[in-house]
Amino acid sequence: MAKMNFGGVEENVITREEFPMEKALEVLKNETIAVIGYGVQGPGQSLNLKDNGFNVIVGQRKNSKTWQKALDDGWVVGETLFEIEEACQKATIIQYLLSDAGQIKLWPVVKKHLTVGKALYFSHGFGITYKEHTQIEAPSDVDVFLIAPKGSGTSLRRMFLQGRGLNSSYAIDQDATGRAFERVVALGIGVGSGYLFETTFKSEVYSDLTGERGTLMGAIAGIFEAQYNVLRKNGHTPSEAFNETVEELTQSLMPLVAENGMDWMYANTSTTAQRGALDWKGKFRDAVTPVFEDLYESVSSGKEAQIVIEANSKDDYREKLDAELAEIRDSEIWQTGQTVRKLRPEN
Repeated sequence: MAKMNFGGVEENVITREEFPMEKALEVLKNETIAVIGYGVQGPGQSLNLKDNGFNVIVGQRKNSKTWQKALDDGWVVGETLFEIEEACQKATIIQYLLSDAGQIKLWPVVKKHLTVGKALYFSHGFGITYKEHTQIEAPSDVDVFLIAPKGSGTSLRRMFLQGRGLNSSYAIDQDATGRAFERVVALGIGVGSGYLFETTFKSEVYSDLTGERGTLMGAIAGIFEAQYNVLRKNGHTPSEAFNETVEELTQSLMPLVAENGMDWMYANTSTTAQRGALDWKGKFRDAVTPVFEDLYESVSSGKEAQIVIEANSKDDYREKLDAELAEIRDSEIWQTGQTVRKLRPEN
């Protein structure tokens, strides 16, 4: 484990050079990894583990859409693809990658197969952190840890196939065997992490829920809509409003930020853009800081967790979700986006 300096703060980081794939395979050579759930994270993590040479199986509900997806991805019934309970029986490490709502529902089934020395793996701190809501509490004689890739399972798999890695956090909630650290790091390397940085279950879920509701999804979508609507209200065409709001940001500027940082991006734009961005940056920061403070309080208090659990438990949740997503999809800004994307040169 190396100490790395991030903006003047030292953090524990583990790289592939420090913990190479050969070491990860040696650590887990006698383990059977069962990936339970084949939705958001399951495909990417399981396929990366398989391609890296680990002994991995998939547990999924038979005849479901995701069961068929697993078949399409090459998992073989009775060899590497099993129903959930049988996979849990066979596993020494259970990667619990169902949705938060799915984890709550299936917990009694999974818990009875957490026998002495096994490990319970998460990619999200939700179930353990909010156990008063989820009732997910592991037996004391198993390891409990997480690897949380900082992106979707699709991105994890795509970057793996490109020979790249997606950064992940890791955390150990319970070390019953004395091997939790080497097990979790080996798994983090195995699923395709670029590097691993240390966190806790609570810190992971607090930052994750804040990010999803904030700059990763909620805030950015709201900002897009606000700017687009103001431009349209003032007579700009849909194409112009979309290009100035979304297309230029996602296709031109954000790649520069990813490659070189915000300061470099600022330094390599026009002086007019620089002056205006610097003048307005603070106004936007000050305007939204109270919203982020409210958001973080809602996350840390457990309010957001309760909202999610209650919403997901309703029989009509899927229908209501589809209606909300359709409202976004059918709005002028994202209908315009469909047309703009078709006009990109690579299309």
